[in-house]
Amino acid sequence: MNPRLDTVFKATRHLFEVPEGVVYLDGNSLGPLPKASRERVRHVIDDQWSRQLIKGWNDAGWIDLPQKVGDRIAKLVGAPAGSVLATDSTSVNLFKVLSAALGMQAERAVEVSDTATRRVVLSDTGNFPNDLYVAQGLLRALGDGPHGTGYELRTVEPQDVADAIDETVAVLMLTQTDYRTGRLHDMTNLTRRAHAAGVLTIWDLAHSAGAFPVDLEAAGADFAIGCGYKYLNGGPGAPAFIYVRPDHADEARPALVGWMGHEAPFAFDLEYRPAPTTDRMLVGTPPILAMASLDAALDVWDGIDLTDVRERSIELTELFIAEVEARCPELELASPRDPHARGSQVSFRFPDGYAVMQALIAHDVIGDFRAPDIIRFGFTPLYLGPDDVVRAVDVLETILRDRLWDRPEYKRRSKVT
Repeated sequence: MNPRLDTVFKATRHLFEVPEGVVYLDGNSLGPLPKASRERVRHVIDDQWSRQLIKGWNDAGWIDLPQKVGDRIAKLVGAPAGSVLATDSTSVNLFKVLSAALGMQAERAVEVSDTATRRVVLSDTGNFPNDLYVAQGLLRALGDGPHGTGYELRTVEPQDVADAIDETVAVLMLTQTDYRTGRLHDMTNLTRRAHAAGVLTIWDLAHSAGAFPVDLEAAGADFAIGCGYKYLNGGPGAPAFIYVRPDHADEARPALVGWMGHEAPFAFDLEYRPAPTTDRMLVGTPPILAMASLDAALDVWDGIDLTDVRERSIELTELFIAEVEARCPELELASPRDPHARGSQVSFRFPDGYAVMQALIAHDVIGDFRAPDIIRFGFTPLYLGPDDVVRAVDVLETILRDRLWDRPEYKRRSKVT
């Protein structure tokens, strides 16, 4: 372990409220509570909402939070100021950027009198199913059908994505970090290949933002989305974010529009006129309490270098894998062995993985389970250290050795896994 990083992350650890005795390895699903978020939300309630009432929209700057918070997130994903907004959910944001990208392709075809039809949204079988559901719903609304007159969602194996990009594809829609295994797509190379074929790209950064350095601008990505409650620690259901490459801002027209994306929201025009910036991706009134929590959570990143986060993340995940494989041979590594080919999470397979994870949680080592057989662990250096890793494996080894997982209470399925 790099001793310099011990000092860096010892300081950030105290910025979070993690229950005493708990090893929290599920920040890739829901980050823990930053102390600053508790104080910020209390301030908004006690000093703004309760006293300023509706004046808070102007006097407390509530109306500008989507842009303010978006600019803070932009620094973590390599995007220029003004190109990222904090708004809505990842699902809603995906609907917006996918509809905008398809519309852009249709307009371009008209402009050049292109008779070829780009009707394919290309994704992969490792994508988060929700992203596929959103695409299926949108394409159905746009008129997909069995006779080739509409759009098609085409999914291929992750390793086959590059070869599947051709002139029939309108949009390449991928999650950079596989939610189950942590496997990484090469955003730069796939985006370059897509652009060479005239394809627009959408990247889901849900398991990337805050986990390792991301550079949307350098990669040339057209659109990106991501959530605020995983590595960004904004709280359950925190606002998501949306990125539009600056040169697309005036061309992108999402199918879902609303008054906050209007050029002049308080003119109350009956006809929609999109804002001339990324602001057109806004829809409804921002949730101020949730936005304030996310804004405060981002304070922890002030002065933190994501290359340091990545270095320590690799150290922790490599230690975890080595300890598990030495002491828990029943488990099969599901994540890429090369640390540079995975994000900040590690997954193992076990036939009774659900029960094992429930036993771990009962013994204060919290990860999560992904069907059918994956136990998943997220590593966030901001509040985790090597001692936590060793303790987690100590508990895991005991649970497997003594078959503690083979109890009825650990096999009962909850709604959330």
